[in-house]
Amino acid sequence: MDPDRAELADFLRRCRARLAPAAVGLVAGPRRRTPGLRREEAARLTGASVDHYTRLEQGRGARPSRQMLAALARALRLTDDERDHLFRLAGEEPPRTGDGPTQHVRPGLLMVLDRLHDAPALVYSDRGELLAQNALATALGGEFEPGHNVIRGWFTDPTARRFLPPEDHAAQSLSHVAQLRAVSASRPDDPHLVALVKELRSVSEEFDKLWAEHRVAMRRAEFKRFLHPVVGPLELGCEVLLTADCGQRLVIHTAEPGSESYERLRLLRVIGVQELGAPAPPDAPPAGRPEHAGKVP
Repeated sequence: MDPDRAELADFLRRCRARLAPAAVGLVAGPRRRTPGLRREEAARLTGASVDHYTRLEQGRGARPSRQMLAALARALRLTDDERDHLFRLAGEEPPRTGDGPTQHVRPGLLMVLDRLHDAPALVYSDRGELLAQNALATALGGEFEPGHNVIRGWFTDPTARRFLPPEDHAAQSLSHVAQLRAVSASRPDDPHLVALVKELRSVSEEFDKLWAEHRVAMRRAEFKRFLHPVVGPLELGCEVLLTADCGQRLVIHTAEPGSESYERLRLLRVIGVQELGAPAPPDAPPAGRPEHAGKVP
């Protein structure tokens, strides 16, 4: 199926123009003339270069990959029907749902994510794939490409454990495996799950040993500790909210108001926002404020 470049370009332009900056957690500013998002903002949300995104809107350049199309659907807050239309215009079959829950995050859930300015929040699939994260979650645990599987990373990449205290690693490993066991039992014919388990059992002795123990538990509320390289240790509550079909989960980290972790999380908001080049939230503490000097290493 050949792409319809002219229709694809028109659809992208119109979707971008209708999307208000506030809908994706951006501040419009007083001098904005462009309706909706600017091209550079849309490009940043997709993880693409401005030049690559511009070529798509001009009907030029390379045919977008399926990964790029999925990123565009998330960035432009497309509905399921609009996402399918986008794929067809690009000459691709829309994602199938027969192999498990869709990885497309609905606009409503992304809207909730964007409005959680004071809490790190992420959306995962039940297979452990990161689908979306807000700015504070990026500041807390680093930025990953959409689709990055956190369970695979935990057992195959030593750097994936750097933000958690070593004494908490065993419990986190068990939690990952127990959840994957539960999901695998609910969808034994999901080829993605089967392949993931087979891969991890072959490359990680730790995973293989825990899998053989046959523990089952879905992750919900828990308590997590983080070791941030800039603001120091944080102790955060972790709430896991499931979607209606339980295929996606919104994970929210919170700190007890007035606690040291709460103050460090507030400071992290400023640091993360400054790195993104956006205005600081109105209720966040100014960077370098003296009363934080003694609290944050």
